[in-house]
Amino acid sequence: MSFRHSETLRVRWSEVDAQGIVFNGHYLNYLDTASTGYWRALGLPYPGAFETLGADLVLRSTELDFLAPARFDELLQCGLRFVEAGRTSLRFEAALSRGAQTLLKAQLRYVMVGREGPTALQPTPVPEGLRAALQAFEAGEPMLSVQVGSWAELGAAAQPIRQAVFVREQGIPADLEWDQADPGCTHAVAYNRLGQALGTGRLLEHVPGTAKIGRMAVLAAARGTGVGAQVLDALMLAARSQGYRQVLLHAQASAVGFYRRAGFSPRGAPFEEAGIEHQEMLKAL
Repeated sequence: MSFRHSETLRVRWSEVDAQGIVFNGHYLNYLDTASTGYWRALGLPYPGAFETLGADLVLRSTELDFLAPARFDELLQCGLRFVEAGRTSLRFEAALSRGAQTLLKAQLRYVMVGREGPTALQPTPVPEGLRAALQAFEAGEPMLSVQVGSWAELGAAAQPIRQAVFVREQGIPADLEWDQADPGCTHAVAYNRLGQALGTGRLLEHVPGTAKIGRMAVLAAARGTGVGAQVLDALMLAARSQGYRQVLLHAQASAVGFYRRAGFSPRGAPFEEAGIEHQEMLKAL
């Protein structure tokens, strides 16, 4: 079996039974973890993306075929792929493997249901946009698009992301997060296939010839899927098109590795900004 998405898992001691093998009930947890990763890879992190649809998914049936046992501390791969959609249902196939050996095969069927009101937990048609996103992902198509524009064009999408990441998650005071620079900046926002905004950043002039990238933020559930990299690439392209020779940014300490991989180099000593350790970094264009 080949899979567009595969989740890496390591067997924990608490998952092993008296026989020294993974207790059968834990395999459903492995499949559920892979399912969450699958939706994240689609740019539709669960459950937030489904809340906007006004719908949810419930598991209707699972078929497990146990082929060989997994044991403590083994590294496993759990692959999941979309197979087909009915009017209200989605069917997936999965496999758990250790290296080249398949340990388990599974069939999973989910039903789409309403979230609230009279249709709560009642079957509801699979939205066409969701159906198309699943087919596009399995076909290897890009799952995100990045728009670049003004605050007037993108502010309504960027603001909730920054509020969630900087103010609520990191505890930065709102009066430090919101400044007067936004209306004059170039902004970028990454959208999934359903038009939901997942990440943002902005570009402004620092000094003549040098642009500054800032306010880079990705919703927590969408991190690790390339959203930030695509926003950064779009802003770097905008900086080149505007004639800048280099780009500067103040990276939070936890993101220094991310910017290093994108070709940025540290300059000077770390410093504190808004109560968080930062590092100034540069990249020539």
